[in-house]
Amino acid sequence: MQSTTSPAVARVPRAFLRVAGPDAADYLQRMVSNDVEALAAGDACDALLLTPKARVIAPLRIVRRADDDFLLLTEPELGETVRAELVRMRFAAKAEVEPEEHEAWLVLGGEEVLDERPAGEEVSEEQLERWRIESGIPRWGREIDNRILPAEAGLDETHISFSKGCYPGQEPIARQRYRGKVNRRLRVLDVDGHAKAGTELILEGKTVGRITSAVSGVALGYVRVEVPDDARLELAAKTGFAHLR
Repeated sequence: MQSTTSPAVARVPRAFLRVAGPDAADYLQRMVSNDVEALAAGDACDALLLTPKARVIAPLRIVRRADDDFLLLTEPELGETVRAELVRMRFAAKAEVEPEEHEAWLVLGGEEVLDERPAGEEVSEEQLERWRIESGIPRWGREIDNRILPAEAGLDETHISFSKGCYPGQEPIARQRYRGKVNRRLRVLDVDGHAKAGTELILEGKTVGRITSAVSGVALGYVRVEVPDDARLELAAKTGFAHLR
């Protein structure tokens, strides 16, 4: 799928929001989980917009275009949700929150590129999904929703700064990190048989996880942390077996 001379690329649907104004940096710093004030112009980071109880409202990619101008990328169905939440919590902050139109391309294994197709072979949706699953990248509506704790999906390692100031959800995020533990984690599984989203994973007659995304031979799923890495997990309805990578 990916050659040594030319990367694989895929067009990806995104919603885009401009957050700009004298207070834009300070406002976003107080609203999202990563350190946007540390970004130089042209830099980007992943972040989360969270409820006060640390439930995910939306995953974000934040690009700092200038000192007071940021572009937020999120899933297409979450654009209005993010805009409404940022407007609702803005109060006196001098920051505009408006939708923009762009085109996004993903270089597999690299960054997103806006408004200009990067060089490389364009992959199919099925190839993109296989790459995502094998890379262990969670997707909104599959591995991420408002029932999932960020640490369960590994988002605490990629979307959260533990050295920045307060934001909605920071206290439960910090408690989870330093005092607590998660009961399940997102894992990549090799599958021998037929798996689909929602398929339960069984070990010694007990349900220990569930599949969230699958293509032929490989899947993503949440698995209880006490399951040994070398365990042979049975797929519900006896449709096959899965092994943790």
